Amino acid sequence: MPRAVFFVALAMLPAAALAQSYRCVGADGKKYYGQAIPRACIGQPVEQLDARGIVVKRIDPVRSAEDRAKKEAEEEENRKRAAAAKEQGRKDNALLASYTSEKDIEIARARALEGSQRAAMDLEQRIAALKKRRGAPDADANAIDAELKTQEAALAARRKEMAAINARYDEDKKRYIEITTRGK
Repeated sequence: MPRAVFFVALAMLPAAALAQSYRCVGADGKKYYGQAIPRACIGQPVEQLDARGIVVKRIDPVRSAEDRAKKEAEEEENRKRAAAAKEQGRKDNALLASYTSEKDIEIARARALEGSQRAAMDLEQRIAALKKRRGAPDADANAIDAELKTQEAALAARRKEMAAINARYDEDKKRYIEITTRGK
């Protein structure tokens, strides 16, 4: 008996496949059904239904090249926004994992600046010593001026480095405040 039921069901499969239909909402706003895609559905999204009326497949209308390009551009923009949001979330999580308070950010800033500040003070002392030596009667003014330019360039580089460190920690602090106060 079970074998007979199986063979009858197997024989009915082609008939079930033929029992599919199509549905759409026409340009006039009315719903249309048919065993083939109804004429009123041309240019509209169409749903393919199985014998039970369940949507099996959605068939989008053929789009013009301009419409396809516009949709692809929108999808690309959405992907870029999603990637940017994911990257920002990663950065925010790293920031929260690095610092527990604004005070921690200031402590990290002080540590990062410490070496550059010491180097800048050493350079300032060398520059002052070179300027003092330039005034001596037996000094080689050309050699001292060349060394002075070198030391001043190094000092300018150190100051630029310190400004970059401060800017980075200012940005971290600002973002930390945004993240931690958002939920309040």
